[in-house]
Amino acid sequence: MYAERVVSGMRPTGSLHLGHYHGALKNWVRLQSEYPCFYFVADWHALTTHYDTPEIIEDNVWEMVIDWLAAGVDPSQATLFIQSRVPEHAELHTLLSMITPLSWLERVPTYKDQQEKLADRDLSTYGFLGYPLLQSADVLIYRAKYVPVGEDQIPHIELTREIARRFNYIYGREPGFEQKALEAVKKLGSRKARLYKELRNRYQEQGDEGALEAAKALLDEAQNLSVGDRERLFGYLEGGGRMILVEPEALLTEASRLPGLDGAKMSKSYGNAIGLREDPESVTKKIRTMPTDPARVKRTDPGEPERCPVWQFHLVYSDDKTQEWVQQGCRSAGIGCLECKQPVIDAVIAEQAPMRERAQRYLDDPTLVKNIIADGCDKARELARETMREVREAMGLDYS
Repeated sequence: MYAERVVSGMRPTGSLHLGHYHGALKNWVRLQSEYPCFYFVADWHALTTHYDTPEIIEDNVWEMVIDWLAAGVDPSQATLFIQSRVPEHAELHTLLSMITPLSWLERVPTYKDQQEKLADRDLSTYGFLGYPLLQSADVLIYRAKYVPVGEDQIPHIELTREIARRFNYIYGREPGFEQKALEAVKKLGSRKARLYKELRNRYQEQGDEGALEAAKALLDEAQNLSVGDRERLFGYLEGGGRMILVEPEALLTEASRLPGLDGAKMSKSYGNAIGLREDPESVTKKIRTMPTDPARVKRTDPGEPERCPVWQFHLVYSDDKTQEWVQQGCRSAGIGCLECKQPVIDAVIAEQAPMRERAQRYLDDPTLVKNIIADGCDKARELARETMREVREAMGLDYS
């Protein structure tokens, strides 16, 4: 019914590190050549936890966008924009808050998790409680089909699907819906109308999922339907009302296997991160001073790679031959820890070299970044306005 869009965003926390690259950005780069992708800076989300230090957000925004571009996100393939520059996000969030039960927000697992992790902050605010609903609005306003997430974010997608379903149930039941749907069926032409009815019956009477997909494909190919008629026929197909908001699907991404320098999760706040564009000298120093297997007190002491944080880097950066060399050399004390670390140093620096090169043109001319974002905001807002026109109409707020 709509383009198979992908929507994803990041909070502007400043310069990104290699954990962000392997956990998200690498996937963004792959997806941009497969789908129409919309990647946004979630600056309003940053305010949910850092509302008292807003001065850091602006610099963080531009640093993060440069990191996206450095990682290979291509503005000619993906749309990059800033959330707050598309105020329709806030409008949809407000309207969805009218129909969303409070208990739905309180049961989101990350709500309590974040409260515990950020116990030093006062998070007893509506903004923090409502941030999952804002996340839903961020996705629903573009009628995205896919949202790339890790396993821990699946509850957010399920919440978004429930909200879309509830909205369509409440506002898709327009007066005379069935009669309008039957009139729309006629516009398909006699042959396609007959096929649509047959497929609908097979799905509703026999639960034939193949018939449902075939009917959806039939509607996607129909050229002579208005947006309203298309929504009615999709809704009529499944026995409901108009499908105004699309229920997105989670596009499960593999969790990043790259830990921090100490073996814990990579995070700037833990002091164990390697920046995406960090200079080679600093990278070399950080990896050379990484902790290793405590059993290797002396050069001649054998070790166990599984106990060593450096081994986790080898699993990401080294080929099978190098990994075998590490395992044998460590367990036999045939190689020292600095020797073991050198292939990792070389691989990380080689990975970062094109990133630093891509970033340099934007560092030299920051207006390039701002122009990319301005163009992306215009494109995103055009789609957002289209969705909001139909949302307002469905909710009786179209006074024109």
